[in-house]
Amino acid sequence: MTVKRPDPIPLARYAAAPDLVPVIAGWIEQLKTEKRASAHTLAAYGRDFAAFLDFLRDHQGGLASIASLATLQPRDFRAFLAARAAHDLAKTSQARALSVLRGFFRFLDRRGYAKNDALSVLRGPRLPRAVPKPLSIGDADATLGAADTVQSSSAPPWIAARDTAILTLLYGCGLRLSEALDLTRRQAPLPGIAALTITGKGNKQRLVPLLPAVGEAVEAYLAACPYRLDPAGPLFVGQRGGQLNPRLVQRLMEQLRIRLGLADSATPHALRHSFATHLLGGGGDLRAIQELLGHASLSTTQRYTEIDSAKLMAIYAKSHPRAGVV
Repeated sequence: MTVKRPDPIPLARYAAAPDLVPVIAGWIEQLKTEKRASAHTLAAYGRDFAAFLDFLRDHQGGLASIASLATLQPRDFRAFLAARAAHDLAKTSQARALSVLRGFFRFLDRRGYAKNDALSVLRGPRLPRAVPKPLSIGDADATLGAADTVQSSSAPPWIAARDTAILTLLYGCGLRLSEALDLTRRQAPLPGIAALTITGKGNKQRLVPLLPAVGEAVEAYLAACPYRLDPAGPLFVGQRGGQLNPRLVQRLMEQLRIRLGLADSATPHALRHSFATHLLGGGGDLRAIQELLGHASLSTTQRYTEIDSAKLMAIYAKSHPRAGVV
């Protein structure tokens, strides 16, 4: 099964005057080439910017042009954000839309099309700091151990080996699901290979050490797989031999949650969180974990220290003889 990529917004969809259309095309091309934005990011940015132009069409009574964008005031941007808030959009969506607009107006300025500093006085919504929700070590082990037990009786046996290999790879190497499914047969992490080169967000590459258990699980899957996999083709395939759809892995984790009584937060991505949290709990260096995860900023990795702090406080509250004394 082929993974469906999000479709970009056609240029004709943007409510823009003729002089602005090629500028939008240039901005999108910059996001692709210089910023190395993924297809998902491009689609999301396109939706946000198209919504902004739709708003301006109704707000100002005409198609946005380069000249009209240069005259926008802070109140115009605030009106756009207020209109989005009226539709109960999440704060994260609001923050992303504001980031998209800042990026586009920087592009206008740097390319000499127009200059507008109105956005500089706007502040984005305060976002809650999300703390990762990893599995416990016992739950992670149970998840990998049960990965080959949830397929229907009609599924061919090699599917169970594939499912075990994927979850072992996610937890053993801390990969994003998309990174695992983007691996080719040539890149298969097999026994004897010390490290795996992963291409993550922004096409940034990192080296991830391989545990023997990961290589053994992938080797068992390849031995059972009935298809002759092309070296440049996907490593993980579906029942008909096409690239595996990520939704099937998500559904696998849903079935495992039910079977093992896990929380709703036990998703494929939770295995990546578990990888980082368990490394940190075992004495792993934060900088090293940052490199293994492929985080651009250490502040992103530092979220995992908050989990340990919360756990420590919970243990203290439960164990200290004076914790319950008022």
